[in-house]
Amino acid sequence: MIKVVKYENTYKSLWDEFIKNSKNGTFLFHRDYMEYHSDRFTDSSLLFFSEDDKLIGVLPANIRDNTLYSHAGLTYGGIISNNKMTTPVMLDLFESLKEYLKSNEIKKFRYKAVPHIYHNIPANEDLYALFVNDARLVRRDVASTIDRREKIKLSDQRRKAINKAIRNGLEVRESNDLATFMDIVKNLVTTKYGVNPTHTYGEMQLLRNKFPENIKLFSAFKDGFMYAGLIMYLCGNVVHAQYGMSTDEGKKIGALDIIYGSVLYDYCPEKRYFDFGTSTEQEGRYLNLGLINQKESFGARATVYDTYEVNL
Repeated sequence: MIKVVKYENTYKSLWDEFIKNSKNGTFLFHRDYMEYHSDRFTDSSLLFFSEDDKLIGVLPANIRDNTLYSHAGLTYGGIISNNKMTTPVMLDLFESLKEYLKSNEIKKFRYKAVPHIYHNIPANEDLYALFVNDARLVRRDVASTIDRREKIKLSDQRRKAINKAIRNGLEVRESNDLATFMDIVKNLVTTKYGVNPTHTYGEMQLLRNKFPENIKLFSAFKDGFMYAGLIMYLCGNVVHAQYGMSTDEGKKIGALDIIYGSVLYDYCPEKRYFDFGTSTEQEGRYLNLGLINQKESFGARATVYDTYEVNL
């Protein structure tokens, strides 16, 4: 039998080391990242040990209303495993997990699978286990991804916007001025959608200090003024665009376009994928056409982020 243990702080080093050496984990699963918003979520993460007490998997998770989520505060989650994970072992793990959840009066299990682009090697054992356990696909979000091994084909519209930015003398460089960029983000999100950004400036600064090699800000400047910025997450084989936003004036002169044009070609060429993130709302049922058209005009195409539900 596989032993299921609820996470506590004494496991922090073991957990983080396992994530570091996993086949489908990213820095988002390190405890310092997961716990930046611990006040919003009741953590119920789990560790899975073999009969000889070897750690074989972890599950970033939180609990709410008798439902276990993996993880409501993260874009993707699921069972993180290492190169030793096999399909039969994953099936055994799911059996032990179900028994654990039932014994703790959990009624539902909501599972966000890690998209394949974030796998270091194939890691879809969990998807098969979900199928065997009659999981329902309850949400599918569409992200836009470029495989950088292929020639990147920009649309004529994007090329014109980048050339306009060049003619306007915009310069792209890595920046430490996170405060100015997060002000741009907040002003745009609040004005356009009437909500606050997912991260506050303080939270993003904290995360950037914790993970300086994984979180980068590139900005477009002219005469020392920031017209647009792009926060990128470096996750394994992926450069992920976490926030990409521009001032109103920056939109007119192609400020964000020239940032994307620069990083798509030149930044971290060893990373296979560039992921623009999702363009869906309302549990994946609504596709924001303006947003996805912009991303696909850079040559990106669809990657899905799936969420499953198991009734217990």
